[in-house]
Amino acid sequence: MTALPEPVPQPLEVDHLLTVAEYAALGETEHGYTELQEGRLLRPPSPRPAHNIASFHLAKQLAGQLPDHLVVVQDIDIDLELAGPEEPGFSRRPELIVAELAGVRRAEESGQLICAKDVLLVIEIVSPSSRRTDTVIKHGEYADAGIPHYWIVDLSAPMSLTACHLAPGFGYQNAPEVSGRTTLPEPFPLEIDLGQLSR
Repeated sequence: MTALPEPVPQPLEVDHLLTVAEYAALGETEHGYTELQEGRLLRPPSPRPAHNIASFHLAKQLAGQLPDHLVVVQDIDIDLELAGPEEPGFSRRPELIVAELAGVRRAEESGQLICAKDVLLVIEIVSPSSRRTDTVIKHGEYADAGIPHYWIVDLSAPMSLTACHLAPGFGYQNAPEVSGRTTLPEPFPLEIDLGQLSR
């Protein structure tokens, strides 16, 4: 989710900062907690319909171009692996990830979250209230987690995509913003038509 997350009271009788395992054990709750930042539960507002439509169409475009060992997954928790197993943890739920199929299957079979080490690309769709979260906070967290590629999709006109790639020791390096139909060389050759995301 990319709407601005809000810290929330912890009515689930949580009286301490959560580890990723404790967060995962909560499962889906009626309170709508969807992310964990330094052990604190976050509850982002529900995304606007345009977010969900864009995410669906972008997932379709990606799915048709992925190598067999990769899979695109929408709206899924990932363990950023930024803390030890007994420490307050970090988990984000981006709009889309491209991950190793073996890692996704491993997470499914174990009941654990998908690990950052199995994620090749993470994608967030910006809303007006999430711009700083997506371009600064998550930009830093995903880089610290070692995820090789991060795309920031901005739906405001003209719709655009900023592709970031990990430069060891420097964090993410942002490529120039692109719009319309574009070919991206990384993480493998991909053709994306941003104009089709609002159909």
